[in-house]
Amino acid sequence: MSGTSTSAYFDPAKNYNLAKPLSDTSRRYPDRIALCVDGRKLTYAETLKEVVRIAHWMRACGTPPKRVGILAARGLEAYVGILASAWVGAAYVPIDIALPKLALIALLNRGGLDVLITDPTGSAKISESVLAACPPRVLVSRRDLPIPANRLVTDFDGLPSVVDPGEPAFMAASEPGYMMYTSGSTGVPKAVIVTVGGVDHLLWTLSQDYPVRKEDRVAGTSPISFDASVYDMFSAWQVGAALYIIPVNVSLAPAKFLQENEITIWFSAPSIAAQMARMGLLKPDSFPSLHRSLFSGEALPRVVAEAWQAAAPNSKVINLWGATEISVMGIGQDYSPDCYLTGDFIAIGRPYRGVKTAIADDNLKLIGNEAKGELLLGGPQLALGYLDDEERTRRAFVEIEGEKWYRTGDLARRDANGVLHYLGRIDHQVKVLGGARVELGEIESHLREVTHCESVAAVAWPMQDGVALGIVGFIGGFNGNATEVRNALKERLPANMVPSRIQLMSEIPLNSNGKVDRKQLIASLAEQSKASAS
Repeated sequence: MSGTSTSAYFDPAKNYNLAKPLSDTSRRYPDRIALCVDGRKLTYAETLKEVVRIAHWMRACGTPPKRVGILAARGLEAYVGILASAWVGAAYVPIDIALPKLALIALLNRGGLDVLITDPTGSAKISESVLAACPPRVLVSRRDLPIPANRLVTDFDGLPSVVDPGEPAFMAASEPGYMMYTSGSTGVPKAVIVTVGGVDHLLWTLSQDYPVRKEDRVAGTSPISFDASVYDMFSAWQVGAALYIIPVNVSLAPAKFLQENEITIWFSAPSIAAQMARMGLLKPDSFPSLHRSLFSGEALPRVVAEAWQAAAPNSKVINLWGATEISVMGIGQDYSPDCYLTGDFIAIGRPYRGVKTAIADDNLKLIGNEAKGELLLGGPQLALGYLDDEERTRRAFVEIEGEKWYRTGDLARRDANGVLHYLGRIDHQVKVLGGARVELGEIESHLREVTHCESVAAVAWPMQDGVALGIVGFIGGFNGNATEVRNALKERLPANMVPSRIQLMSEIPLNSNGKVDRKQLIASLAEQSKASAS
């Protein structure tokens, strides 16, 4: 890893279309497996044929689309729909299949979509009111396409649209590649516009340290609405590797799937590994086929990294850090017994080639080593900003001393060795009764230490006028005594940081991305409060 500049990285003569690598690979390795999904294995030639069928339909319907929504489960339609969108030069927009109706309608109304591609699961959600918010062109089934499936690819649209870098924006190729919705602090999801150049640079920079081989079997652990899927898909398809999509029903305990399919590359949130450890699925030598294991999206506990390394002795374990706004990830550190730590967690490490990092104080003044502040990210992977939200874009993407930066909202410090340490979320700081500000991540760290459990969470509850009247701690799979835990915390924390109550659960709920589902925890507290009042 290094922080070398890549200001001349982008080539104006190159086609940056996200489907171009698959197009090229299909011609080199037509008979290799490209996609294993729903129990079906498709070769590169078969995948390309399905992609071009959908692309031809979109081109034949009039003006080429600029944004294509994908409302589909982890099935064939989702992945060929993504590639077909790129093929015609459009940005794909993955939509969380679990969205409730009103949220789905709001997203469709805001998204500016030209086309919507669905599958049976997605089409079942299109009620009359949802349909009214849909774009004019909706593909409900590939069977509806006018072009027979047995036609040769060379009969029509043999090459993807040319996507050039355009005018550099934040040093990145400026054409949108995809638009990803992320949670917003106001309750309205943010639509992050990620560039084709940002994805291209991500794949290039990680290939320098962690090349994917055509013989690899890459696990598709994430739903398409979570941007870890971007790396899984395009890192595999650019070299001729196979992408194995993990079915939803085993996504939180995928050990058997990993073993039966001899997966070689794994990428998930640490919570999934922690849950597998609690279930006793990380026995030594459980996953000998793995040669690379990447974790991102949350802090990686040292004990989880150790357990995974023992289960996958032939694998390099890597802690990655980034954000949707920086094209998935840009910082990392390989795990080893003597790697840098932040307390009981693996330090987030150093930036990869071309990615820039800085620490800023509350006034956005850059500060030096060992000082605690907000982590800033820059370089060619920066997103263009947020759809139709100039104000939020201006707040998040700032210029400091002539450089463009993304404000991550992560609290961090850089040590004397240049290693970055994650210290929590700035927006996980809560104001408790009395005016003090409390970092929930700090409470969670102490919960882990006193219980020796990795599955913990702390939430502010209840809230009144933006002030936390208390804090509730949750522990999953713990057989101890809640009162004893609270007494132990009193020995470690100021009184205003000690949870007013500790709640024991069989396991902490995770969302579809494998992260702690804080919304569900808060909803359960609200339900308990309602029941006790009745």
